[in-house]
Amino acid sequence: MEAFVHMTGYVGGEVEIRRSNVAVASFRLASTPRIRRGGEWVDGQTTWITVTCFRTLAEHVAASVQKGDPVVVVGKLRTSVYDRDGSMVERLALEASTVGHDLLRGTAAYRRAERAAVPDDREADLAEVLDSVEGQTRSDPAGLGGDGSAPAAGRAA
Repeated sequence: MEAFVHMTGYVGGEVEIRRSNVAVASFRLASTPRIRRGGEWVDGQTTWITVTCFRTLAEHVAASVQKGDPVVVVGKLRTSVYDRDGSMVERLALEASTVGHDLLRGTAAYRRAERAAVPDDREADLAEVLDSVEGQTRSDPAGLGGDGSAPAAGRAA
């Protein structure tokens, strides 16, 4: 079972991105609850968590999110355990599936990501294949074969 959570808070530092086989972006998220104490509202204890994003989301987060931005993050809680100076350390992280600006705290202008262009030679190849298929359809509209009979069983049309 996986623990899906959503968190709101502020980006605590610059987004770091690493590009190797897969783009990976990470940033620290600070979430501070407001609590009522003695008849007035005060800040509670701040929770800090590392948010990690992969692939296209990583690229978009690196281009869109800056230190201090209010964000909403949805993702899976992950725990990593490692050895530091002889003692075991357990660290909780949030593997994001969605990151967006918190529009309760401001406005944003959305820009749709551009799709990668199809190389010119691939378009020519596609046009050649389409012409070939259309030519076969014109010469044999029923797809029956050259003599007008149905294809034999087991033989591809």
